[in-house]
Amino acid sequence: MTLQGLSYVLPEVVLAATAVLLFLIEALVQPAGSSRRVVFPVLALAGLGIALALVIAPVAVTSASTRLFGGLITIDPFAAFVRGLAVVATGLVVLLGLGSPSLPANRKVEYHGLLVLMALGMCLLASASHLLMIYVALEAVSLVSYMLAGFDDRGGRSAEAGLKYVLFGGVASGVMLFGFSILFGLFGDLSLAALGQAVAGSGALTSPAGKWAALIAITFVLAGFGFKIAAVPFHMWCPDVYEGAPTPFAALLSVGPKAAGFAVLLRFAVGLWPSLGAGVGSGSAVSWLLLIGVMSTLTMTLGNLSAIWQDNLKRLLAYSSIAHAGYMLMGVMAAGAEGIGAVAVYLSVYVMMNIGAFAVVSAVDRSAGSEDISVYRGLGRRAPALAIAMAVFLVSLAGLPPTAGFVGKLYLFAALVKHGGFWYIALAVIGALNSVVSLYFYARVLKAMYFESAAGEQPAISLATPAGALAMVLAVPTLALGIFWQPLAAIATWSASFF
Repeated sequence: MTLQGLSYVLPEVVLAATAVLLFLIEALVQPAGSSRRVVFPVLALAGLGIALALVIAPVAVTSASTRLFGGLITIDPFAAFVRGLAVVATGLVVLLGLGSPSLPANRKVEYHGLLVLMALGMCLLASASHLLMIYVALEAVSLVSYMLAGFDDRGGRSAEAGLKYVLFGGVASGVMLFGFSILFGLFGDLSLAALGQAVAGSGALTSPAGKWAALIAITFVLAGFGFKIAAVPFHMWCPDVYEGAPTPFAALLSVGPKAAGFAVLLRFAVGLWPSLGAGVGSGSAVSWLLLIGVMSTLTMTLGNLSAIWQDNLKRLLAYSSIAHAGYMLMGVMAAGAEGIGAVAVYLSVYVMMNIGAFAVVSAVDRSAGSEDISVYRGLGRRAPALAIAMAVFLVSLAGLPPTAGFVGKLYLFAALVKHGGFWYIALAVIGALNSVVSLYFYARVLKAMYFESAAGEQPAISLATPAGALAMVLAVPTLALGIFWQPLAAIATWSASFF
């Protein structure tokens, strides 16, 4: 490893230095109260901005894959794309947290420092190409997430959310490590590239025992990945954690780790599935893409059906997030440049529309002190601009034109249809039916905002808050990318072509 190789991970170096600087300033300087509200968010945003610039710089975005640190990480355009998404999502959440009532005022430095550390973990996870690095990066994201989930000290919900997240996360990590150990025992390596070659030339899969051992190992590994992206049946933590966690962090949790999780899942899938198989329906005992298809079906169906009964908007968005993980799993099953590009497009638009929806929730919660759908009654008259922004996000989450969400789903469905085959077409039909189901619970919120009257006197909701302003800003690209999506799609598909 040389200093030239170190230049490829400068974004991670900057993020680590920013986090250390934030903690040192708090420990040694201890700025006064008014300065604390400005210094730490500004420093966090500055570090994230520099990291983003380094991610998209020519030294980081190459036209080929570059393996570093003995194959632990791989820097390529797709890794740069996902790293950029993770940094942008973290920056948006820093802005969303300004003035949030769910964040203790005397602990803002911890909050911003931990957010930057989480961005570091997500960047490492997006470029990990070795099972050891995947585990380390996944744990780096998870450990910070456990702390931030329990950060709201206004009641017991946040502490409960943090505890549940830790328990589920610990079990998922242990199961995933067990799967890694089986793969290492079968093929004698931990690098994804070496594993792919070993699988292709190994006799371990010629016997029924070897085939079943590989299938069990992959199932255990998918448990770890499924926990991070909140896929069924590893989703149980998601609704309670989203509801109890501070709203800004719940927004990041719904998009950032999901993006990094899908990046590493794709690396694992694309690295191994051609050797293991045999695409869906081939009759191979290790046709594990069919397992991905089953996970996709269960995830989108359970997420959408469970969201129907939710009255708390954060829980509704949690189940919505589960359903959207199911949609993105369709791209993983499609594989190839089309499937990977479709996932990249969808992740991009999902970051905007989901953080935007949480921004509206935060703005309403700050004024009304509640996350229940009932407080949105009459919002179209009390705060028309905010209601319009929320309508844009909900329509986009439902996948209707002319919003970015429609474009994202169109690319996912097109990847499956273009692949062809019974199982792929069937999954596309199931995805379309689930999109119809999702219209119901998104329409519930729209109905409350525009067709129901508030019971009694309701507080005014101001747009002059960071959350309200952010919601208005994010509504613009959510609409614009539904019409002018070609540049984003071109970048996403180009990055996928080097995967």
